[in-house]
Amino acid sequence: MRSELPGTIREINDLPPHEKRAIYTGLLPGWVFELFGVDPQERDEHDAVRLRCPAGSNAVELSIYHASDMSDPALYLHMGDTFTSQLIVLLAVVNDPAAPRFNIDVDEHGRSTELGTRSRNIAEEIRAMQAGLAPGQIRRGMRIFRRAMPVFEEFVQRMKHDLFLIEPLFYHNAITFERYGFAYARGLRRMKAIHEAFQPGGKAHARLDGSTPFRAPDAWGSVLGRSWAIHDGVLGEPMPDIQMYKRVGKDAGVCTFPGATW
Repeated sequence: MRSELPGTIREINDLPPHEKRAIYTGLLPGWVFELFGVDPQERDEHDAVRLRCPAGSNAVELSIYHASDMSDPALYLHMGDTFTSQLIVLLAVVNDPAAPRFNIDVDEHGRSTELGTRSRNIAEEIRAMQAGLAPGQIRRGMRIFRRAMPVFEEFVQRMKHDLFLIEPLFYHNAITFERYGFAYARGLRRMKAIHEAFQPGGKAHARLDGSTPFRAPDAWGSVLGRSWAIHDGVLGEPMPDIQMYKRVGKDAGVCTFPGATW
């Protein structure tokens, strides 16, 4: 495998199929494949590792399937190039394939909810919340992000970048990324304002009136509680557009929710 990589996803995507597959599967450490019990070299109609990275595209989608009959990937990574040729992670999901599934991603008619960002399946969201999941989760995660970070940062370095971007979909994602050393390219002021709004006397705190299952009076004191309340519209507006970045090998030390509990 190359020690240095092209500087953009588009350049990697323009490589011969076998070469770009080797690069993208090499992005993941061996213990990931062992964890899910899959062979990264398996190639048939039910590939354990599936890539969508057509030539000419500036994005890649990488999925690992625990079993050929699984409808959901155990791991999904979607990343690409920005207009300024920075590397950006658009979505990263890890599902425990053995955990119960909550159908928050489809409504009662089977139409996609875009993980609850376009429409909602309230009954399934209530079940997910009661099971300890966060907004956007269809299954319990596996807490491998921290272990995988050094390998991903090495990939970024091999592309000759010193940082990469990520866009959290939900409030809890942003708080989690803070703990992994990310800083805010956009949205820090808004995240601090959200924290203030959840303090006693704040507008969001006043709306935690138990009027829906997602607005419990004590929700302001935890990351999950806040995230579900925000998802339920307690701010009076959607979760703001936020972009974060991580410098390779450095911790930004950002904290917008002092003393947060999950």
